[in-house]
Amino acid sequence: MGELKVPTMAEMMAEGRQPEVLFWVGCAGSFDDRAKKITRALVKLLHKAGVEFAVLGTEESCTGDPAKRAGNEFLFQMQAVTNIEVLNGYEVKKIVTACPHCFNTLKNEYPSLGGNYEVMHHTQFLRSLLEEGRLAIEGGKFKGKRITYHDPCYLGRANGVYEAPRELIRKLDVELVEMRKCKKAGLCCGAGGAQMFKEPEKGNKDVNIERTEQALETQPDVIAAGCPFCNTMMTDGVKGKEKEADIAVMDIAELIANAGEL
Repeated sequence: MGELKVPTMAEMMAEGRQPEVLFWVGCAGSFDDRAKKITRALVKLLHKAGVEFAVLGTEESCTGDPAKRAGNEFLFQMQAVTNIEVLNGYEVKKIVTACPHCFNTLKNEYPSLGGNYEVMHHTQFLRSLLEEGRLAIEGGKFKGKRITYHDPCYLGRANGVYEAPRELIRKLDVELVEMRKCKKAGLCCGAGGAQMFKEPEKGNKDVNIERTEQALETQPDVIAAGCPFCNTMMTDGVKGKEKEADIAVMDIAELIANAGEL
């Protein structure tokens, strides 16, 4: 991560320190070049807000979400139990992640396997930092821009988190324009349920193209996302429509970091 110093839980524990939160990076945020930018943006914001946080580093394994959604319950439980042993070994209480798939799995699937944590999506955590006065958000270069927000399924419909991301976007002094299908009626980007990792099946139109068309109807300058999978699907959709020169697809953490020129 270059100049960004991020301690691991092992390093912190060796110093006898316990972080305020564990940042769960997730597979996308660790390995996908586009999603790494989201990881960096969030790390910059946490540093700016003075949050003491750590990552698991090489001790972090996939939460098991793709395996579970693809129907491999055995693999999911193996991955989950391994992670829970590590998390409980470090006495982790609070986890923040930029991936709704990790968020949903850690929050809703891990308790029955012995992993009980306070799990927050990064938009929820950033909002709490805003409310506590630890983070200030300014419009910066996004002031007055038209931004539409795509609800990730695992954040919105699965967990009812609709307002935190929108509050953060509004703080940027932008015009938040809603798609005709949003919030509870939001349409999937096409990547959920482990569909991210396979080719689309034959049909009239790919789901991500359908969703991108709904976003383009709002004539946005930026399509805001809160999920690395959604980011990929919407980016591909925008490229498919040859609009990448005009419309940016950005995670909310990136919007806030870029507005503050971090």
